[in-house]
Amino acid sequence: MSAQRGKDILLKVADASGSYVTCAGLRSKRVAFNTETIDVTDADAVGRWRELLGGAVQRASVGGGGIFKDAQSDALFRQAFFDGDIPVWQIVLPDFGMLQGPFQITALEYGGAYNGEVTFEIALESAGPLRFTEIA
Repeated sequence: MSAQRGKDILLKVADASGSYVTCAGLRSKRVAFNTETIDVTDADAVGRWRELLGGAVQRASVGGGGIFKDAQSDALFRQAFFDGDIPVWQIVLPDFGMLQGPFQITALEYGGAYNGEVTFEIALESAGPLRFTEIA
C-alpha cells in the first residue's frame, strides 16, 4: 500500500433521514483506539509481573479541526451537542476501512484571530458498539 493523503480521511454525521453528511471545512482529523486495562495482579503473580484480564473496555476517540463554513454538517453537530444527542457517525480511512457507530460530542470549540477565518475543533468519544468494515 502506498502513502495516503490525510485530506482523504472523511468524518460524516447522520442526518434525520439516516443519510450521511460529510463534515465541511475539516483540515485535520485523527482517530484513536484505546483499551482500558483491568489489573488482576496479586501477591501470587509469577515473577511479580503484572497480570491483565482480557475483554477490557474498548473505546474510540475522534478529533478534527478546520474552517467553520456554517454548512449542513455544522448545523447537525452543533444541534447534537446542545441537545445532548448521540448521533451515528462514519469515519472513512482510505484504503483501510470505515468505522461506524454512535459517538458523543465531548468538545466543540470555535475560535478565530482578528485578521483570520473562524475555525472549529470537535472531539468525539464512542458511545456504544462500533462496526469496522474493510475497504477492498
